[in-house]
Order: sequence, then C-alpha cells, then structure tokens
Amino acid sequence: MLMRGEWTIGRVAQEAGVGVETVRFYQREALVELPPRPSGSQRRYSPGIVQRIRFIKRAQRLGFTLEEVRALLLLQDGQSCRETRALAERKLASIETRIADLRRMRRTLSSLITECEAGKRPRCCPIIDSLSNRPSKTVPAGPW
Repeated sequence: MLMRGEWTIGRVAQEAGVGVETVRFYQREALVELPPRPSGSQRRYSPGIVQRIRFIKRAQRLGFTLEEVRALLLLQDGQSCRETRALAERKLASIETRIADLRRMRRTLSSLITECEAGKRPRCCPIIDSLSNRPSKTVPAGPW
C-alpha cells in the first residue's frame, strides 16, 4: 500500500501529463532523480517530481534543448536571473535565426513550385534539379 506522498511511476507520469517512458528517459538523462528501489518492491516517487517534469516540458516547448534544460534546472533557485536571462537571450537569437532560415526555404520552395507550374522548363524539373545540385538560377547558394 502506498503511503501518502509516495507515488508509482505511472501516477507521476499521469500527474505530469507524460508517458512512463518519458519519465524513464528523463531519469536516464539525469534530469530527474531515480529513487531507490526497496528490496522486492516498486520505486516510490515524491510528488515534487511532477513539478520538475512539468518544468522540463515547458522549457522544451519553448525550444530549449535537453542540455539547455539541464542548465536551467541548475539555475532554478531563482537567484541567478542574469544567467537565466542570458540563456534565454541566446535561445531567442537561435530561434530568430531559424525563422529567417525557414523564410528563406519557403521563398525558395515557393519559387520552384511556381517555376514548375509555369512550365518554364518542360524537359527537367526545377525542384529535382535543385536537389540534385544542378545549377539553377532559382535556388540561392549557401545553407538553407
């Protein structure tokens, strides 16, 4: 019988809104503590682990990698606002770079699709040409 304040991994997962395998993954990644297993019994988790898992999931939804989440967890005491802000600023800059890259990719694909629809090159497909690394005036050089 479970004592008050001791949960099974299934209950932790349910309360945190994740699957049991997610809890196990976070344990393997050392993001959440693996409680000891009493002899011949199941591991028992404190309800506080739910808050930590929710923290991790919210950080991931904001685009933080597991390594960045690990750093945020170290700063979770609330006394390291400057370091936390610097980490968030770096993440924001990274997201803005990705958005610019996605916009560039959208323009390129849109242009290639338009070129296909217009039938400007009846013997070859501009999309296949660009992916095959054949010269194309439509596809910009450089990283996408």
